[in-house]
Amino acid sequence: MSDPSSSPVTAPPSRQAQSGARFAVELCDVVKRYPGGVVALDHIDLAIAEHEFVAVTGPSGCGKSTLLHLVAALDHPTSGTVRVNGQDLTTMRDLSSFRRHEVGLVFQLHNLLPRLSVLANIEVVMYGTHRSSRARRERALELLSEVELSGLEYRLPTQLSGGERQRVAIARALANEPRLLLADEPTGNLDPDAAQRIMDLFEKVNADGMTVLLVTHDEKLATRADRIVKMKAGRLAG
Repeated sequence: MSDPSSSPVTAPPSRQAQSGARFAVELCDVVKRYPGGVVALDHIDLAIAEHEFVAVTGPSGCGKSTLLHLVAALDHPTSGTVRVNGQDLTTMRDLSSFRRHEVGLVFQLHNLLPRLSVLANIEVVMYGTHRSSRARRERALELLSEVELSGLEYRLPTQLSGGERQRVAIARALANEPRLLLADEPTGNLDPDAAQRIMDLFEKVNADGMTVLLVTHDEKLATRADRIVKMKAGRLAG
């Protein structure tokens, strides 16, 4: 007889999923191994409904960032299936187009281009889309208003506070109107007040219909999500 404690845990679906909503994210028996035999993800099954706000928590090294990177198509699983908005990432060829149009990414380090203005940092991700130069500018200005940074369009990232830089990063992530927002420890370098403002933004875009997947070690912030998924040693902790 197998040891029940060794069986993988499946995260229970939210009320949205139980009601028959479509899934924005599906991980089916996902394993991720790195060279040397390190197992980052150990048979993960997870479903996130469209329009849901899910926070993944756990200690450093538990695999939560690896999980997010697979959903963002920044890495690929050793085995198993990853689907986003019904698309199988394990068989998809044009992953760059997927990342440009389907997901928005926000990281702990804002990754803004230091020599570009705030406005240009947002506009740059819209190059290669159908938007004209004027439309890109209008979209960037609209987003800066949404993140309460109007008037700072021509400042450089070095002239902003940490919280302001992260709000620019969120505006940039929303520029191409993705259906899924992925955030990896976005408040890790921020003071409590700035962190709460970032969470306010996530709640707002979620209320507007966007699915949000947040990775955080801060369990207090995680309580603002619809659902918390806990991880430990590469597995869902139940």
